[in-house]
Amino acid sequence: MTSGVKLRLAALGTAIAIMGGLIAFVTLYSLRQFADLRVKINEVNAQSSSMAEHFKDKLREGSDKLTHLRNTGDASAWADFLKASDELKAWIQNQIAGPVTPHESEILHQMIALYPDYLQVAGEVQQAIQTAGPDKNLPPDLTDKLGQTRRRLFDLSEDLSKAHLDLKNQLGAEAHRLLWRLGATILGALALLFLSGIALAVFVYRDMIAPLRSKLVATHAMVEQQEKLASLGLLAAGVAHEIRNPLTAIKAALFTQQKKFAPGSPEHSDVKVVEREITRLERIVNDFLQFARPAEPEPVVMAADLLLLETKLFFAPQLESRRIQMILEPSAPMHVNVDPAQMKQVLINLVQNAADSIGQDGAITLRACPSRKPLLNGGHSAVLLEVADTGRGIPAEAQKRLFDPFFTTKENGTGLGLSIAARIVQKHGGILQYKTQVNHGTTFGILLPQANT
Repeated sequence: MTSGVKLRLAALGTAIAIMGGLIAFVTLYSLRQFADLRVKINEVNAQSSSMAEHFKDKLREGSDKLTHLRNTGDASAWADFLKASDELKAWIQNQIAGPVTPHESEILHQMIALYPDYLQVAGEVQQAIQTAGPDKNLPPDLTDKLGQTRRRLFDLSEDLSKAHLDLKNQLGAEAHRLLWRLGATILGALALLFLSGIALAVFVYRDMIAPLRSKLVATHAMVEQQEKLASLGLLAAGVAHEIRNPLTAIKAALFTQQKKFAPGSPEHSDVKVVEREITRLERIVNDFLQFARPAEPEPVVMAADLLLLETKLFFAPQLESRRIQMILEPSAPMHVNVDPAQMKQVLINLVQNAADSIGQDGAITLRACPSRKPLLNGGHSAVLLEVADTGRGIPAEAQKRLFDPFFTTKENGTGLGLSIAARIVQKHGGILQYKTQVNHGTTFGILLPQANT
């Protein structure tokens, strides 16, 4: 697992953990607010009944004392009335100083403002009783005035109850809003958590499971290919042995017979043709053996551009006659750990194919550049050696079998050049790749692990 993958995985995990913690915090905070709100509602419920009922009880108690005075003329009844009135007034003032809402405070102040009128009317009633005597009819206007004042006080007590009820409704609405916010917050956080989970699953599949799956498929295919090549190697060794012995005998006999014919004679020309064909057969057998049983590389650390420079110097003179220009692009210093002879063989094969594709009048460009493409060993620090030509390109039907052994589009080709090149690159832990466009050219790339110097 690369550091970038680990970093992204850690970031996603941290984000999910933070969102989980946020959900827990919001839930606990909201539950605490609900608990505080419930306490407030219970207090309001208690106060809404106790405050109004206490005021009414005290007002009735004073009224009873006044009624007792009216019926009996007892002077102590008036003293009891004044005592009850003072207690009620003190109680109202205490309520104003306590934790009440602005509306409740306004109603209590109206009670305080109205209370002197009530006491004044009560005093007039007391004087009328003293004058007329007990159990006498009081003047109607005085009775009406006392009743109106008392009703106004009772109405204010009802207003006080309604104010408490309004506060209760307000707290209920606040609880409803809090519940809605909590639900919306939790749903939003859960949605983000769900999306983060999906992103994590996609990330794990894309950056971890899919590459492992591709690598597993590639490894399985490589193992199958290695098994086939091992069997082919045994077959190749036997076939090469059986072919080389007769070829050696034929070549020796041909060398003896060649001396018997004069140079320029038809017989001498025929001998030359046979000699060339024997040489071609030997090359085919050697290629076949190299493909089936390639030699193990003996790598050394060397500059990437040095490989390209030596390839250019090798081909430039012979391609000049065909008006094919060899171009070596400058590059930053980079090193690779390769077998020089084997890697030159790969580059020579690629340049020769490029020249054959061009024919005449064209250009072959050699370049080296850093790459971050994945290698067979899972690394991403690589050097890309490219051979780009301006030739005919590779047809689509030929691309499907480009690296197949013995597949060739050349008249005298063996079909093993690219197969051998691909195996050599593979032995170095690299990848041989290409991109092509018909009638515009082809670029072959040798992707190799970058060496530390």
